[in-house]
Amino acid sequence: MADIKVIIPAINEGDSIGLVVSEIPDHVSEIVVVDNGSEDDTMANAKKAGATVITENRKGYGFACLKGLNYISEQSKTPDIIVFIDGDYSDYPAELDKIVAPILENDIDFVVGARKKSLREPGSMTPQQVFGNQLATFLMRLFFRSKFTDLGPFRAIKYEKLKELNMQDTTYGWTVEMQLKILRKKMSYIEVPVRYKRRIGVSKVSGTVKGTIFAGIKILGWIFKYSLK
Repeated sequence: MADIKVIIPAINEGDSIGLVVSEIPDHVSEIVVVDNGSEDDTMANAKKAGATVITENRKGYGFACLKGLNYISEQSKTPDIIVFIDGDYSDYPAELDKIVAPILENDIDFVVGARKKSLREPGSMTPQQVFGNQLATFLMRLFFRSKFTDLGPFRAIKYEKLKELNMQDTTYGWTVEMQLKILRKKMSYIEVPVRYKRRIGVSKVSGTVKGTIFAGIKILGWIFKYSLK
């Protein structure tokens, strides 16, 4: 059986993190919650649910993901597959098996959970999220002939392929950076439709005007940067 580890970046997700961790399938070898400066009981609830908890005090989604990867890289036995999922309980953790299936069964390098409209709970994505996602994936199709339709955070990738990407973004551009590098390196990829529900708590990105604007700038910046290479 493949060795699968999960990384969950989290900040102030005390009400949801325990649910996320507890619903991840038991065959996952380790769940790593990276606390990104929470001021609530995120760390305590993650530990109680059975996760390994590490901290990254530099604020930023990418910083948290990179800290999780660094922790995993220092272990004596590295995994076959890394899965990323948010800590807000908007995804369905039990669908992890659906996300990793193309890697295990068809040797695909990268899988992203696509939040199809028909599977989304009403209100689970804000209008600015929907628009930003559509614009980003349209530009990716235009510049790179991409088949991506979503920048969803629920995703799986072969660990060795992830190392090849040399991920760098420390904030909101993490997801699009990964997908652009997948395209540039001509790695195999596929989208898997996943359900999506209203998150618990307020989004740090789409929940604020500042977060929305900054995320949009970062995402478009990565796309235009790669289009010029």
